[in-house]
Amino acid sequence: MTVELSALQALSLWHRVHVAQVQDDMPDLTVRQMAILLQIYLVPPPHTVRGLAALLAVTKPVITRALDRMGELGLVDRERDPRDRRNVVIKRTVKGALFLERFGDQVIAAAQALD
Repeated sequence: MTVELSALQALSLWHRVHVAQVQDDMPDLTVRQMAILLQIYLVPPPHTVRGLAALLAVTKPVITRALDRMGELGLVDRERDPRDRRNVVIKRTVKGALFLERFGDQVIAAAQALD
């Protein structure tokens, strides 16, 4: 599927999605946190702090801080890898899946409003 948007239309779409998030009182996530969350939910597991840091070209503490916030919100869980206790495995949660489903619905609604 190919979608063609002008820069102004793309920004309008992004704006509408953000306004919908504020109106729905959804959690405020940074761009980095959202990128991590989407990686965890859209790419098959397993996901580790080390792997996410390498993928996003940031340090492990940067990932840990983002995961701390998302963990507080119930969007992800973490546990030690039983096979290698040095690794922390990131787990999806029902709340995180519902958050992203709602976010996806907002993107669809915003895109439909562009027509």
